[in-house]
Amino acid sequence: QVQLEESGGGSVQAGRSLRLSCIVSGLTFDDTPLGWFRQAPGKEREGVSCISRSGTNRYYTDSVKGRFTISRDNAKKTLYLQMNSLKPEDTAMYYCAAGPQVCGGSWADLSRYNYWGQGTQVTVSS
Repeated sequence: QVQLEESGGGSVQAGRSLRLSCIVSGLTFDDTPLGWFRQAPGKEREGVSCISRSGTNRYYTDSVKGRFTISRDNAKKTLYLQMNSLKPEDTAMYYCAAGPQVCGGSWADLSRYNYWGQGTQVTVSS
């Protein structure tokens, strides 16, 4: 049984940082590209970032480039999202996801991911 469990969310003021973690079990972690998505109230779920199996290739949505960093520890089977300089518009439920063959140009396509966590809430106040 594949499980993804996010943690690290919280409520912070604008300009502060948070680090999200996602522990993955039930699949071959180091053979699976992984992604972070988010969904704000009343909005569609959107891709935030994707990381390749080795961690060499990383993709980001434009709004978080230069502020967020995705990483993975294959030994710990854990995915991370370091979020710096947070803005109120980053407020959302954040989800980790697994399953695409590669991140690639369509990394933000939700349908390419087979497994999802339950999410962790991030709230940024101005």
